[in-house]
Amino acid sequence: MRTINIFTTIHSKYNNLTNTERKVADYILDNSEGVVYMSITDLADHCGVGESSVFRFCRSLSYKGYQDFKIALAHSITAENEIPQLTDKVLMNDTMDQVSSKVLSSNISALNETYNLIDNEKMDQAIEHLLQAERVIFFGVGSSLMTAMEAKIKFMRITNKTECSIDSHLQMMSAALMTKRDVAVVISYSGSTKDTIEVAKRAKESGATVISITRFVKSPLTSYSDLTLLCGANEGPLQGGSLSAKISQLYLLDVLYVEYFKRTYEDSIRNKENTAASVAVKLL
Repeated sequence: MRTINIFTTIHSKYNNLTNTERKVADYILDNSEGVVYMSITDLADHCGVGESSVFRFCRSLSYKGYQDFKIALAHSITAENEIPQLTDKVLMNDTMDQVSSKVLSSNISALNETYNLIDNEKMDQAIEHLLQAERVIFFGVGSSLMTAMEAKIKFMRITNKTECSIDSHLQMMSAALMTKRDVAVVISYSGSTKDTIEVAKRAKESGATVISITRFVKSPLTSYSDLTLLCGANEGPLQGGSLSAKISQLYLLDVLYVEYFKRTYEDSIRNKENTAASVAVKLL
């Protein structure tokens, strides 16, 4: 872990940066806390430069890439504020009651923001794609894989056409064998995870419809997406896998599930009764 404050590093190397890189540096110095929650595409847009310029800026500061830079930025902000970054609002000296209240508030805020970001037309299109699909394959890695698995388990109670592989190699093979009759639902908070981007790209090349569930309207993932559904949780680089992000993703998937159920009511109710009965013998 780097111990040098990133703001000190930027100032010390500022004169050696190109004019384009200085635009990135200036924006970061003025908006550091907001940058922590931005994708590389968002930052590039705000600075009026290309994504490659942001990447070169990070390399100029000796970071491997944008994510490595954001982690260092988050550490530096934490050091300046002398507040460990547990979540957006929770502090080390908070009482149990304060922690409970703040975590609740954070989750409610994520759900409210996700609700406000819902585009009914896009949701309707997404559901129609799911209805018409021969197969629906959910993709994700890391924490988003758990969300993808939850979606698969939920939908398999009412339809037999959902799939989800837990291995990244198997995910790539599944994407390679998709057709124009299939739908890929790709889940990634950042939209910048390499494995997820490659899966979306391969599914797109195979002719499948790609629906992404992500935080940012512009990201490497959304460039391969036919439809983008936005979740509203803010997650910094030191908060990977936060439950508020997962809850907002699950909320969107739950809306899709309920609407799918409504539009296929007779088949769905029959399948739900059959799947429920199949596991009833496992209960005491």
